[in-house]
Amino acid sequence: MHQLGYGDIKAAGARITGRIRPVSVVQADLVGEPHETWLALEFMQYTGSFKARGAQNFIQAHREAGTLPEVGVTIASGGNAGLACAWAARQQGVRATVFVPETAPVVKVARLRGYGAEVRSVGAEYAEALAACEEFASATGALASHAYDHPLIAAGAGTLLEEIHQRIPGLDTVLVATGGGGLFAGVATAARQHGIRTVAVEPENCRALNAAIEAGRPVDVPVDSVAADSLGARRVSAMALHAAQQHDVRSVLVTDGEIARARQTLWEERRLAVEHAAATALAALTGRAAAPDLGYRPGGGEKVCVVLCGANTDAGSLVRPEGRAAA
Repeated sequence: MHQLGYGDIKAAGARITGRIRPVSVVQADLVGEPHETWLALEFMQYTGSFKARGAQNFIQAHREAGTLPEVGVTIASGGNAGLACAWAARQQGVRATVFVPETAPVVKVARLRGYGAEVRSVGAEYAEALAACEEFASATGALASHAYDHPLIAAGAGTLLEEIHQRIPGLDTVLVATGGGGLFAGVATAARQHGIRTVAVEPENCRALNAAIEAGRPVDVPVDSVAADSLGARRVSAMALHAAQQHDVRSVLVTDGEIARARQTLWEERRLAVEHAAATALAALTGRAAAPDLGYRPGGGEKVCVVLCGANTDAGSLVRPEGRAAA
């Protein structure tokens, strides 16, 4: 397995500059906290998530190499990676066939079709959709992309940290929600280059990376979280585990209740409508930790950035405290 390096991220940046939206960052006013908090608004990216970066890098690299087949590309995805793949493929005039779990949010499936993708729903979990995707690629010769476990995908995601580093001088720590590990691997690889700590945040019942760190190898875990549509990988990539075993990386867990509260707070206080996966990273800072491995508590004067990674959600699910749907 190719281990991701900083050179891969620099090459990705050269390929996708001008083809993706540079990230915007804003300072958050967490009252009473002794640290400085920034939010990276990556949910404003094309297709509504950071996945556009990896998809562009993947498609562009194969275009450069002359290895984009006429039959097109295929991917298994809970939604966001499929959206990004379909979007990038359409820009290059190639077909995209996307396999999603039957549990994929309706809003994401509708957008996939809007990008011109053929959508096939298979199984209750991502792993089942992935198996069907692999069978399809083998039978048709379609170019198989991956939601997270590919160096081109992870390198594209790592370009986000490069931009954050340029925009926030003196950054100490970046917090990222982690599922299969593509975003984490890319961000952690770039962050290490700049002496920035990476905190991988996972739902406590969707903890593929956390479990892999404990076991010393990728292992299967149960998938049961409000954020499972984006963070529901049963097993983390070996590439992500390798990144997690490097210097200054932390793995923390948060509860579903904390994720839901963080998401609601972003809407109530800032009018930011994000998906549960994006709120997962913020929950590490704002949640009421009940155990040492739940949440992350920055030190005094620490400068932290929380990546809000996606916004492909049903805004109608955001409710006010009295229970009425958000207008």
